[in-house]
Amino acid sequence: MRIDPETVERIKQTAAVADVIGDYVTIKKKGANYWACCPFHGEKTPSFSISPSKGIYKCFGCGKAGDSVRFIMDIEGLGYGEALRHLAKKYGIDIQEEEMTDDQLQRQNERESLLIMLEFAKEFFKKQLIDSEEGRSIALPYFKERGFSDATIQAFDLGYSPEGWDVFLKTALKQGFSQEIIEKAGLVTNKNEEGKVYDRFRNRVIFPIHSVAGKVIAFGARILKSDAKNQAKYLNSPETEVYHKSAVLYGIAQAKNEIRQKDICYLVEGYTDVISLHQAGIKNVVASSGTSLTIEQIKLIGRFTNHVTVLYDGDSAGIKAALRGMDLILEEGLQVNLVVFPEGQDPDSYVRSIGSEAFIEYIQKEARDVISFQANLFMKEAGDDPFKKAELIKEMVQSISKIPDAIQRSLFIQKTSQMMRLEEDVLLAEMNKIHLKKMNQRSAGSAPQSISPQNEVDMNALFAAEEEASAEVQSLAFYQESECIRLLVNFGHLEVDPEKAPGHTLMEYLLHELDDVKFQTPLFVEILGICQQEFASKRVLGPEFYLHHGNEEIQRFAIDVSSDKHTLSTVWKDRHEIRVREDHEMLEDLAYKNVLRLRKVYNDQQLQDVMERMEKYTGDRNDMNDLLLEFITLKDIQKSISQELGTVIEK
Repeated sequence: MRIDPETVERIKQTAAVADVIGDYVTIKKKGANYWACCPFHGEKTPSFSISPSKGIYKCFGCGKAGDSVRFIMDIEGLGYGEALRHLAKKYGIDIQEEEMTDDQLQRQNERESLLIMLEFAKEFFKKQLIDSEEGRSIALPYFKERGFSDATIQAFDLGYSPEGWDVFLKTALKQGFSQEIIEKAGLVTNKNEEGKVYDRFRNRVIFPIHSVAGKVIAFGARILKSDAKNQAKYLNSPETEVYHKSAVLYGIAQAKNEIRQKDICYLVEGYTDVISLHQAGIKNVVASSGTSLTIEQIKLIGRFTNHVTVLYDGDSAGIKAALRGMDLILEEGLQVNLVVFPEGQDPDSYVRSIGSEAFIEYIQKEARDVISFQANLFMKEAGDDPFKKAELIKEMVQSISKIPDAIQRSLFIQKTSQMMRLEEDVLLAEMNKIHLKKMNQRSAGSAPQSISPQNEVDMNALFAAEEEASAEVQSLAFYQESECIRLLVNFGHLEVDPEKAPGHTLMEYLLHELDDVKFQTPLFVEILGICQQEFASKRVLGPEFYLHHGNEEIQRFAIDVSSDKHTLSTVWKDRHEIRVREDHEMLEDLAYKNVLRLRKVYNDQQLQDVMERMEKYTGDRNDMNDLLLEFITLKDIQKSISQELGTVIEK
């Protein structure tokens, strides 16, 4: 069920932002605010500001911002509702919830039932490992042989599923769980010819798979019998309402805080790799659990760090598995390095053989960026064969083209040029072909674009120039729209001029003046739409509405435009008798000029468009009258606005 708005407001009012954040980092009072070293990125000088009066925080280093609910969402990796429940539990607030539709209620009840069922299964498997004779004699030695301590076994909730056909099923039914929910949780299967239901993970050691919030959502299980035929070595839970394997990383619950603090994530392949490294003190490690790396998994890592080092087995299959995921990581804007272990070794066996210090030294010494990795890996294989070498270079350029940051792309092109002893222009030409191919694919149905060989090397500069020109036009509109919304967010509830127009707020004034204006930035369009709806209901919105808004984009913008990293000291201003007018003291002038500047930007855009149409016009020159009239009208408007603003323009 959904938490009702009154309860949500009570949670937000009770959960003081400084108290909530103080549970995670050391905070120090400085003036009206508190400061701390940011928990979201590594830093030595505090740039993380907490404003108790506004109930918000903002890091001037990495840009993270929000209120107490957003902080819990980010630091714990929880959803909005889960974060509210987390805070409600912390402060002893009873949750009042709204009624849901029958479909919503059924889905919610099923989800909660599955989580309860999976939690019960986890405790059952743990008990079987420690308390049963079968577990102690068969399963526990498997973990002990790998050096797993009791504390590590407990930290990862490791367990054992007994050999009997339906030991777990009978136990769960006896405890009152329905067979339907046991089946939906993926804990039993009915592949028997007679249709008989039996335990899915019989005679296997159990690796519970946790969500980011630490809840058990699935299980991985490894067979123990070495002579077992026609049985998979590993079994995973099937997809369920709470488990989608493409969006899950093994060990993320145990690793998330360390990943954030160390600002790097080690990505491995298997369960035991994660556990062995964790026990060795290397806790910022997760596994893709034997599945191919997915966009969802990469995005999950990206919530905690932008730096990934892939640690895969030294065999050829492991290396190929590592390379397959590299382009995906690059496309998401993360920085990725790779490490290959000596043949026959994996992270689990290698850290146990050389120890944690030597292991870390090995990683630091052997880590290679994706381009260097590809070159070192395949150059020997290519030898002097120019065809193989050409294919290698194409693969490298293909990877570079995935990087969204233009500066990083350029640096990698330079590096590849030096490594392969090729002119940068040749590599740029190859990358241009890749860009053009993408453009043609996006332009479905249109004629394929082409480019002459002599102009290939200029395409990258052409793309950059077009992007820059477009960005310049957009930035002017964005800046003025942003300034308008800044005034609306911070001062919309105030009277625009208490003496001349008492009772009329800035929100009312701006909505009236902008009634015929169409904003271009989606976020600002959304904020204006909200204001119009609320104003129609006779509500005037203050800053608190935006600072604690459920939409992260709106909240982040509100915090950004209300947060000042540096402010003039009041004592200093008084000592030097300096009078600085604040924005709220000149709202009428600020708002009026902002609206004028905004209209001028839009008018200039229309003027530019008309001029381009006139330049490209191929019809009868006598039929250009409409375009000329439009041009003259827009030019007059430009002149009028510029005169009002005191701007000099060319005739």
